[in-house]
Amino acid sequence: MYDVEQYDVIVIGGGITGLGTARDCALRGLKVLLVERDDIASGASGRNHGLLHSGARYAVNDPESARECIRENKILKKIAPHCIEKTGGLFITLPEDEDEGYGLEYQKIFIDACKTSGIDAEAIDPVDALRMEPSVNPALMGAVKVPDGAVDPFKLCSANMYDALLHGTTILPYTEVTSVIREGCSVTGIETRNTHTGERASYRASVTVNAAGIWGHGIARMAGVKIEMCPTKGSLLIFAHRLNNVVINRCRKSSDGDILVPGDTVSVIGTTSTGISYDECDELKVTAEEVCTLMREGARLCPSITHTRVLRAYAGVRPLIKSAEDATGRNISRGIVCLDHSERDGLEGFITITGGKLMTYRLMAEIATDAVCRKLGVPATCKTHRAMLSDPLVPRHSESATDELICECERVTFDDVKWAVNHLGVQNLEDLRRRTRLGMGTCQGTKCIARAAEALARAKGNPEETRELIRRFVEERWKGMTSVGWGDSLREMEYMQKIWKGRYAETAEK
Repeated sequence: MYDVEQYDVIVIGGGITGLGTARDCALRGLKVLLVERDDIASGASGRNHGLLHSGARYAVNDPESARECIRENKILKKIAPHCIEKTGGLFITLPEDEDEGYGLEYQKIFIDACKTSGIDAEAIDPVDALRMEPSVNPALMGAVKVPDGAVDPFKLCSANMYDALLHGTTILPYTEVTSVIREGCSVTGIETRNTHTGERASYRASVTVNAAGIWGHGIARMAGVKIEMCPTKGSLLIFAHRLNNVVINRCRKSSDGDILVPGDTVSVIGTTSTGISYDECDELKVTAEEVCTLMREGARLCPSITHTRVLRAYAGVRPLIKSAEDATGRNISRGIVCLDHSERDGLEGFITITGGKLMTYRLMAEIATDAVCRKLGVPATCKTHRAMLSDPLVPRHSESATDELICECERVTFDDVKWAVNHLGVQNLEDLRRRTRLGMGTCQGTKCIARAAEALARAKGNPEETRELIRRFVEERWKGMTSVGWGDSLREMEYMQKIWKGRYAETAEK
């Protein structure tokens, strides 16, 4: 027999939309359970370029998404300042754009569309653009200044998770939904399996929210309904240091490698857009062709890319609703889709929230939670547009006087590790990376991973686990390096390998 516990709402999916929905529901006084088959932010929410969209990118072809982005841009700057860097952004026009119909005449259309959507967009002289961002391509013939920025998706996910926990939400990572429980024409709960222990359980709720991103089609199928989605892979590259201090975009129709985003100590170029099968979503690989495309197009934004070491390549899958007209997903609207399956399919107690983007997660959560409250007859209104999100690592300073430094690149201490284990659900080094950014700096964990594994094993009370923690982390990190193994990157990989092998031996002796 399964242990059965009753909730008001079950949220499936630990990405930013699911976490935001769980937090919104909890703030409205609901009893909430969130389940995630892996760790939080392990899907598309942790595999993007971290752009704080102004909405300008969508202004011409998707004005609804543009308006949503600029509204949420302003809200996030107020409620999550520790996750945001107000870099500003440039949309540049290059001489070759003129031949494709995206010259200075298009720039005027672009600015008018931005203003119609409520986005501050101002044409500036190319000389001023170079002063504003010295790394930009000096061949630019036009530039538009917009209120883009950078957002740390890991901090944003952790902040939403922590606030949801503080308001009573139960969050179960590494908990896979094995079936959706139906009673007649109603969804009444889920059955799950812990992917680490194999333990099975059953949970009941009046409403279940499907916020599983691209994997939401599978959850819907378990419930007996169909959602047509378009799995679209976007590949990105991270450079070894910060190339630019202002977001640089191409002022043209969306295409591969047309956004360069500064974040923390690095810069990220993205993205590609390739239609893939559902079977590929769990094992994403960045191809050599995609890397070459991103390097080539990125150099048109910032020429110094050509002689800058690439740290790693990675990819995410956009949760887009299928369009018969666009198999690549490049031109599918990034608009929000909320499906009340009682209206659409005659299935009570089941809601799907999908589409959108990182930038509009809070609005997506509000829309989903409004739908939940209507079903439950709860009159509570949304508070997340004004309720502050705090940094979940700040409280740890009051717990200990120890300040043993573990990761020099990202300034992660042993207190951070211990707090993350005790309060943020960390079970391995990849979890720890997503909560604290450990191992995400220039050395990619080369110099700190042994210390980090020892600290994590110590915090978990299981020192014997150290070597296995290192092995799993190194294997995962290596996946992102193999696609960029040439030149300086290859030399760095060989250096890393020698150090890691040496430290494996050291930890094995311990």
